[in-house]
Amino acid sequence: MTRMILPFLAFLATFARAAPTPLFGINLGSGEEDTDKPKAVSQDVITANILRPALFSRAAYCPTSNVTDWTCGSSCNALPNVKVLASGGNNEEIPQFFIASDPDTQTIVVAHQGTDPHEILSIANDIQFGQVAANNTLFPKADSSVKLHEGFQATQGRTADLVMSTVQSGLSSTGFKRVLVTGHSLGAAVASLDAAMLRMALPDDVQVQSVVFGLPRVGNQAWADLLDSLIPDFAHVTNQKDPVPTVPPHALEFEHPQGEIHITSVDAKTGNATMVACPGQENQLSQLKNCSPGFSIADIIELSIPNHLGPYFSGISFGDKACTP
Repeated sequence: MTRMILPFLAFLATFARAAPTPLFGINLGSGEEDTDKPKAVSQDVITANILRPALFSRAAYCPTSNVTDWTCGSSCNALPNVKVLASGGNNEEIPQFFIASDPDTQTIVVAHQGTDPHEILSIANDIQFGQVAANNTLFPKADSSVKLHEGFQATQGRTADLVMSTVQSGLSSTGFKRVLVTGHSLGAAVASLDAAMLRMALPDDVQVQSVVFGLPRVGNQAWADLLDSLIPDFAHVTNQKDPVPTVPPHALEFEHPQGEIHITSVDAKTGNATMVACPGQENQLSQLKNCSPGFSIADIIELSIPNHLGPYFSGISFGDKACTP
């Protein structure tokens, strides 16, 4: 799996070296920053609120045929009683995904796979850095000021209708009143867009939550503000020196929403992670390396591929290694 991610991360290093000014960790655009200090996240909070979304995100990397039957090895075994309602993807223009009912938490879950750099069309989803207007059919509450990453929006749009119809039918058939949307890397970007789409469309008595991992920046300041207003408890987990959350850069007018939870270290023996909650959209104190935007150009060029894949916490890494019995 490390070999699979290498081409995309190598692209990031080339982009950083070619930049005429430092693009990573410096707010050269119009994005907002917060100066509040990060706060420690307890192991109880990690277990209660972050662990289950990570398990679903990991399962999205397993072959669709196995996910459909929920026979994807330890990734599926860690989440008993789950029933898959729909699944798909081709590892090219459509990364793998599934929608499932989780009776243990009375939740409909949407999970998206990250980039597969074996496939050039999958890589292209990531590197189309241009900003385009939000699709007003999928995002009717997004005004003309909201701009989105072209590749991410196009990828999300290819599965949006199926996600929407399956979530709606799943809520109706189960009586559940909660939706969780999750994913890793490119899947995190698609998940954040899905979360906004679903929140705009579903009744107010349905709770829409989203916890994602290794999230790149998805849109401009107006997008970050919109997502903050739609999903106030949105959470995106960043892992140590993972470079992916630092792109696309501020210089291209991209901005993260609030809700970053940053892993500062992982205990190799126990698998437990030390995490901090980073207030605001782009925490200025990240320059002290408490949060993800605080990396220098030198840090980016070093490229910690393991930090993007994991382990993140509780021994969870993303990729297909946990898809075998």
